[in-house]
Amino acid sequence: MKIFCIGRNYAEHAKELGNDVPTDPVIFMKPKNALLGSKAPFYYPAFSNELNYEAEIVLSVSKNGKYISKKHAYKYIDLMTVGIDFTARDVQKELKAKGLPWEKAKAWDNSALIGKWQPFDEIKLRSNVNFSLEKNDEMVQDGNSSDMIFPCDELIAHISEYFSLNIGDLIFTGTPAGAGECSVGDILKGYLDNEKMFEVEIK
Repeated sequence: MKIFCIGRNYAEHAKELGNDVPTDPVIFMKPKNALLGSKAPFYYPAFSNELNYEAEIVLSVSKNGKYISKKHAYKYIDLMTVGIDFTARDVQKELKAKGLPWEKAKAWDNSALIGKWQPFDEIKLRSNVNFSLEKNDEMVQDGNSSDMIFPCDELIAHISEYFSLNIGDLIFTGTPAGAGECSVGDILKGYLDNEKMFEVEIK
C-alpha cells in the first residue's frame, strides 16, 4: 500500500505558505506506517514544536493500473473520505531552507489520518464536494473539490504516468486554505458534506 499526497493543489493554500501556484501536480509520498490506525491515539511528535493539520479529500484505489487516461480515471476509485496530512511545519521549513527532501516533516509514523469511508461518487466529486475541519468545535478549514487546481481525474492520470496504482493505495488530494497549528488537547473533527468522518484528540 502506497500513500500518494498532492501538495499545493489549492491556490489559496499555496499563497498562504508563500509558495508559487504549480503548473503540474506536486507529488510526495508517505510510507505505509504513516497511516494512523483507526483506533490508535495520535501523539504530538517529540521532534516538532509546530504541528500543523491539513485536511484533505482522500481517495481509495480499487484497481491496479498504469498510464491511466483521464477518461477512465474514476474507474480506479471506489471509496472516499476526509483525512489529515499532519505536517511538522518547523521541520519542513528547516529542510526547505537547505533544499532537502521533506520526509522527516511529512512521512513520519502516524502522520496520515483517514476517516470512515463512504462510496465514491464520480458525478458528485466532479461538481461539488464540500469538506471541512473543526478544531475544538470551531471551523478552521472549509474546502470544495471544485477549487482544486488539478481535479482528481487529472491527478490519477498524472500519478499513474510515474507510479503504478495498486488496490488499496490512497491519494490525499491536497488541502485548502486554513491549514494551521494544533496543540496537545485539541480535538479535530473532519466532515465530508456535513457528515462527520473522524474525530481525534491530540495527545
